[in-house]
Amino acid sequence: MKENFLLRGIEVSQGVAIGKAFLLKRSKVEVSKYSQIPPEEIPGEVERFKAAIEETRRNLVAVREKIQQKGFQEASHIMDAQLMIIEDRALVDRTIQHIEEDQIDATGALKNTLQDIHKAFEDIGDEYLRERKSDIDFLGERIMRNLLGKEQEFIGRIQDKVILVANDLSPVDTANLDVTKVLGFVTDRGGKTSHTAIMARALEIPAVVGLESITQEVNTGDMVIVDGIIGVVIVNPTPETLREYADKKLRYEDLEKELFKYKQLPAETKDGFRIKVYANIELVEELPSVLEHGAEGIGLYRTEFLYLNRKNLPTEEEHFAIYKSVVEKISPYPVTIRTIDLGGDKFISQIELAEEMNPAMGLRAIRFCLKEVDIFKTQLRAILRASAFGKVRLMFPMISGFQEIVQIKSILQEVKEDLVKKNQSFDSELEIGIMIEIPSAVTIADLLAREVDFFSIGTNDLIQYSLAIDRVNEHVSYLYEPLHPAVLRLISNVINAAHNAGIRVSMCGEMAGESMYVPILVGLGLDELSMNALSILKVKKMIRSVSYRESREFIKEIYKMYTASEIESYLRQETLNHLTG
Repeated sequence: MKENFLLRGIEVSQGVAIGKAFLLKRSKVEVSKYSQIPPEEIPGEVERFKAAIEETRRNLVAVREKIQQKGFQEASHIMDAQLMIIEDRALVDRTIQHIEEDQIDATGALKNTLQDIHKAFEDIGDEYLRERKSDIDFLGERIMRNLLGKEQEFIGRIQDKVILVANDLSPVDTANLDVTKVLGFVTDRGGKTSHTAIMARALEIPAVVGLESITQEVNTGDMVIVDGIIGVVIVNPTPETLREYADKKLRYEDLEKELFKYKQLPAETKDGFRIKVYANIELVEELPSVLEHGAEGIGLYRTEFLYLNRKNLPTEEEHFAIYKSVVEKISPYPVTIRTIDLGGDKFISQIELAEEMNPAMGLRAIRFCLKEVDIFKTQLRAILRASAFGKVRLMFPMISGFQEIVQIKSILQEVKEDLVKKNQSFDSELEIGIMIEIPSAVTIADLLAREVDFFSIGTNDLIQYSLAIDRVNEHVSYLYEPLHPAVLRLISNVINAAHNAGIRVSMCGEMAGESMYVPILVGLGLDELSMNALSILKVKKMIRSVSYRESREFIKEIYKMYTASEIESYLRQETLNHLTG
């Protein structure tokens, strides 16, 4: 038995957990080779596949009902999404096509279809969308088991408090857990935007994913430490390591208790400069954590999940029901709903798009919406209708020029007039804003600011486009530098243009949630910051520890520096001074 065996993964939910492992052994159905079938057996195989799909649907409905009975309402829409996937033509029709055209049995046809879909997902650059392939894996396994008549495997009732160790956890698993018994999650697979990660953060359970081989290194009953702060898992720690991490756990919990003192306090500097602190969300089940951590609203609500893994485009009523739910749950705080950022490298099954050489700069986001106007109008109608139930702000992504705003406003006006004719209520004073994430938008920010009510700086893409860096390319990702002098000057130009026009400016990229950057963000004069809910209290604490006047002076100093590393070194020392001074 190895002692103090350390594995590094991806930290997705902060905290420290210490306990005995519960290894979820889930045998995977293997289909080594398909079988050729004679033409007369094809109709029978198609019916066998359809029967397996129907049985899978009944299984999922039963699980959803069980979840709802347990009162875990926030997770029910995950199950709805799972049910949508089994209606997707990319899964069902393609499998039937393999049976009929390749003359192979249903299990082989399904295996080929899953491989096709997997390849499509692997080519996606967006991390959140790429992680949705785990949903396909889960459903593919369930359908395959039903095809072969094998019993479905669920997480059994866990009797003791444990660290759950698995290859991966499906939405069904995470939503169906007895959360009073699970101290932490560790998985071989997954990323920061996987359902396991999202659910772990929503439940505030320490979790590390993407460990690759943790299920091969751990047995049920082994002592395990989960360090969700730095993404480390230690198997069979020595007594000395256990003591060290028991102390770290206490320190972290004390810090968390200390941070919660800031929950009801305003994000205000020592000399009275006020900043609004909002949360970024993708799924409804994140809302409890958003409110628990003292967010003053939603600064970025990503809506792409509505379009994923389904046969048909979402209806206006589907959009409306979900937006209304979010708006009502977060009221009286505002919700900033971003219209869909789909197309290009983002997988949408209903619409066939031409393959693009450079999808990140292709037909995506607002470009896609202005081309597919009917799809755009459907979402706009739903957002406007939801605005009758609380404070909604409407935001458009990837704006590159003035003409796009003219087109957007024209379409939005048509939608408003249509709603008026139908006597449907909406907020006639609804604010509209744009994301600044393309260098051209920075350059003409003074012109764009005259046309909208607010800006939101999307640093993830702005940095990527400005520095010509592909963030998911491991060969150049080291060049992705938020503190690059060029990036800081771009941000400053946007803020100055916005304030000169009398409008607010927010930041909703990952940079906004990094507490170390607060002296810079305050000094630059941002009005709002939007981030992952778990970062809010740390950022609030840092804001309250600095002064606006000193931060402005701080900006003058870093403008004299030439490199990101020089700025970061100076910033770390200043941050330490603020926290210990």
